[in-house]
Amino acid sequence: MEPENLNQLSALDAASAIREGAISAEQLMAACLARVREVDGQVQAWAYLDADHALQRARARDDLRKEGVPTGPLHGVPVGIKDIIDTADMPTEDGTVLHAGRTPAADASLVSTLRAAGAVIMGKTVTTELATYAPGKTRNPHNPEHTPGGSSSGSAAVVAAGMAPLAVGTQTNGSVIRPAAYCGVYGFKPSYGLISRGGVLRQSRSLDQIGVFGRTLDDVALLAELLIGGDAADPDTAPRARMPLWETARQAPPLTPSIAFIKTPVWDRAERETHEAFAEAVAHLGDRAEELELPVSAAQAWEWHRIVMQAEMAANFDAEWERGRERLSDSLREQLARGRAISALDYQKALARMSLVNEALGEIYASYDAILTPAATGTAPRGLDSTGDPAFCTLWTYCGMPALNLPLMRGANGLPLGVQLVGPRMGDARLLRTARWLIGALAEI
Repeated sequence: MEPENLNQLSALDAASAIREGAISAEQLMAACLARVREVDGQVQAWAYLDADHALQRARARDDLRKEGVPTGPLHGVPVGIKDIIDTADMPTEDGTVLHAGRTPAADASLVSTLRAAGAVIMGKTVTTELATYAPGKTRNPHNPEHTPGGSSSGSAAVVAAGMAPLAVGTQTNGSVIRPAAYCGVYGFKPSYGLISRGGVLRQSRSLDQIGVFGRTLDDVALLAELLIGGDAADPDTAPRARMPLWETARQAPPLTPSIAFIKTPVWDRAERETHEAFAEAVAHLGDRAEELELPVSAAQAWEWHRIVMQAEMAANFDAEWERGRERLSDSLREQLARGRAISALDYQKALARMSLVNEALGEIYASYDAILTPAATGTAPRGLDSTGDPAFCTLWTYCGMPALNLPLMRGANGLPLGVQLVGPRMGDARLLRTARWLIGALAEI
């Protein structure tokens, strides 16, 4: 591959080429930075990027390899980090003027893990305001007149535009899966509690989850696997044996998977094109897919999610409310005002329903390997005043289930149309294995 095209390498191929000495980490970073100069004036996906610093860190990785120091699985590979995730050597401003100039004293736990794996933290990617709904500056790489989604706008866009092979984001409603769908990349949100949120802006302890972006299924499987682990900085994680996501994702299922297609109560929000595309996909799968109704006990999950999210946002952003609410967007002020008005009783009831909904959905997973549903209502909406509707992600985030966007379809306008596959909580490896099968099964559509 020509040096100027190195940015097109997958993360696994790039790491292998660096490990074998076929390319250097500096060459890879230089190619990614050249791509940034080419397209980011239009895409605007970076909140902070110091090219000299990025090249310096890449050279340091090359020096270690030359010295014979053992290399990690992502040695020399550039990674974009959402700008609500702390980095000690770069600002973390959380998409709000209230945190302008903030530079953390230490890395977030997941950033430390990435550095230990040999990755080069390339820069900070744009987030919406405090990872909520008010859009940042980023545009969709496929058409700048359309949204890239949110709140992990920049992370999805840098991968889609070829500026970095990998990026990390977060999801509290639809903030990984939706931008992945709109930008046409793989987006994977593992089960709640698998990846530490230590050093990550807290919006909602009960809902915040880390997710990853890549251009291949193998890349997101490996990146997620590396980040999984217990951490004292996040009490919702726990020590666990290694979860072999990447290895399992590459295996053929022992039996042909069975897929449950669930429209959910928000089906009428989806565009006609989405209805038609999924009807064709389900028909193509034949007897391997069956349309099911959502359990009645899950029907109110969207409202319960809203209650939990807004109540916890109001508590976590109380300092911002008290010292600078007039500098927050109208959208965020309204959410925080609603959250402050939620009763303790309603909040506790909404929290308690999580386990009940998971139990009801568990009956589906007893017979089916995964649930198939849209990743978003359609392709990325035109306009930059909204990041789109997260409704097709809400239920699975509320339940803490692993969810994956597969960039398998396109709309009539040429923009990506995402396919979402969801697995049972802690069934992440099986979900990835089923996803590989589904990719092959839908390849002819």
